[in-house]
Amino acid sequence: MAKPGKSSKASKSGRAGRSTAGVIEVPQGTRPAGPVAGVYYIDTGDCELLPDPDNNNGWLLKINGVLSSHIDLADPLFLDFEYMRWIAALVESRWPREDKPKLRALHLGGGACSMARYFNAAYPDARQVVVELDGKLADYVRGWFELPKAPLLRIRVGEAREVTESLTPDTRDLIIRDVFAGAFTPRALTTREFNAHADAVLAPDGLYVVNSGDAPDLKNARADAATIADTFEHTMIIADPAMLKGRRYGNMIMAGSHVPFGDDPTLARKLLGGAVPAHIWNDAQVRAFAAGTPVRHDPPAASAQ
Repeated sequence: MAKPGKSSKASKSGRAGRSTAGVIEVPQGTRPAGPVAGVYYIDTGDCELLPDPDNNNGWLLKINGVLSSHIDLADPLFLDFEYMRWIAALVESRWPREDKPKLRALHLGGGACSMARYFNAAYPDARQVVVELDGKLADYVRGWFELPKAPLLRIRVGEAREVTESLTPDTRDLIIRDVFAGAFTPRALTTREFNAHADAVLAPDGLYVVNSGDAPDLKNARADAATIADTFEHTMIIADPAMLKGRRYGNMIMAGSHVPFGDDPTLARKLLGGAVPAHIWNDAQVRAFAAGTPVRHDPPAASAQ
C-alpha cells in the first residue's frame, strides 16, 4: 500500500549474522560494484534486489518484503511508480525545468534514491540531500546505482526528524517526505510540531510534499491533510479518483506551501495523461476533506520524575 508499483513475490531472509541460503554477503568495508540480484542484510533487516522483468535496464528494491523503489539504470528520468510521477509533475509545475533553477531539495526517506536521481537529471544544478535511516542500505544503493556524488547528491544517514530539526532555517526549496514503517509513515513525522520544523527549513516560497498512504476509510489521509493545512496557507492533493473516493488502499500526494499553487493546465493534463489518471484537489477541497479531523500533535512530554 505504501509503495505502489510492480508486484512481485516477497522474499524473507534470516537475521543478520546468520548464514542463510540465497543471501549475498558483502565483505565489511566494501561496496558492491553494480547491481546483483539477491537478498542482502541491512541494518534494519534485509532487502532484496530484483531485475525488472519488463525492463532490461530496470531494478526493483524491496525492503523487509515491501516493494520500495524502482531504478532504470539507462534513464534516470523514467519513474516507474505513478506517485513519483505525480510528485515530479508538481515540482516541475512550481519550478519549470527550462528555467534551470538551482533547486535545493531534501528527501526524507531514501530507498534507491529514485526521485533524487530524477531531479538530478531534470535540474542539473540542483543540490540534494537524501536522509536514510539505514546506513548499510545507503552504502549498497551507492554501489548499485552509480548515484551522483556530493555536492550534487549527498546521502545523510540518520533519523528523518532529528536531521530535519538540525538543519538551518530557510535552506531548502523542496522537502519530500516519503518515509514508511510498514503501511504508514512514523507518527513523529506527521505531527504539527514536525511540520513546523519542515516549514522553518523551507524558503518562503518552498514546497512541502508528502506521500500519504491509507486504507479506504481515509482516516490517516484526513489527519495528514488537516495537519498540513494547519501549517501551510495553501494546500493541494493529487490522487486517482478511486483513492479520493475511498474505494481502495493506496497513496495520496499532499503538498503545502505559503505560495498559492495556482491553476496550471499543463499539470492537470500531465496528471490525467498517466497510466493511472490523477485528479487535483485545490486548497478549498483539501480543507473540506479534512474538516472536523483533529490536527496531529506530538504526545505530551513525560512529567519530570
